Amino acid sequence: MGRAFEFRKARKMKRWSAMSKAFTRIGKDIVMAIKEGGPDPASNSRLRAVIQNAKSVNMPKDNVERAIKKASEKGQGDYKEVIFEGYAPHGIAILVETATDNNNRTVANVRSHFTKCDGNFGTSGSVIFMFDHTCNFRIPSEGLDPEEVELEFIDFGADEVFADDDGILIYAPFESFGAIQAELESRKIEILSSGFERIPQVTKKLSPEQVADVEKLLEKLEEDDDVQSVSHSMDEL
Repeated sequence: MGRAFEFRKARKMKRWSAMSKAFTRIGKDIVMAIKEGGPDPASNSRLRAVIQNAKSVNMPKDNVERAIKKASEKGQGDYKEVIFEGYAPHGIAILVETATDNNNRTVANVRSHFTKCDGNFGTSGSVIFMFDHTCNFRIPSEGLDPEEVELEFIDFGADEVFADDDGILIYAPFESFGAIQAELESRKIEILSSGFERIPQVTKKLSPEQVADVEKLLEKLEEDDDVQSVSHSMDEL
């Protein structure tokens, strides 16, 4: 198994474990998808992906429909995707992806989290190069063989495919998202969920006491309403 498999295994059930946080994230994703491509899922591939993800976290259909309607209204605020970078204690690289309607507020809050947890708020480009930007798709495992899926999707950018208890996962570079999504849809293979992840190229192993220091910052960041995801270079295996 490759890096993506180990990364996924280590972080399974950690990200977006709180349902309310997941729903908030999906709601922002819907707004950004509609602003980019309109409210019709048939012609908006990004919105289709968000709706699939809403199903995967058991977000009620009524909630999704209300979010789409609200995002389509004139005067609806927009969210801007902003990335922040820095270091947690003990030299752990941190990448924070946010969706914000008030950049000044978000900058102040993220900077404060780093400062209060003995981290260092970095400049743009200070750690992002340490992470590979990947996309992933989860599909049902019934009737499909992971090795065959990998062979069939290599030409569309897939570089790692593996199975877990919840289906088959396809990992690929960020740029391959559209090609793989289109091919899965053309083959009528159900997409259970999809998304993007930042996988650290190198990880650092810490002592239990040091891990606790880093977790303190991670928790503060993940609890922030403007934060969509947090990636780090700490070895969790």
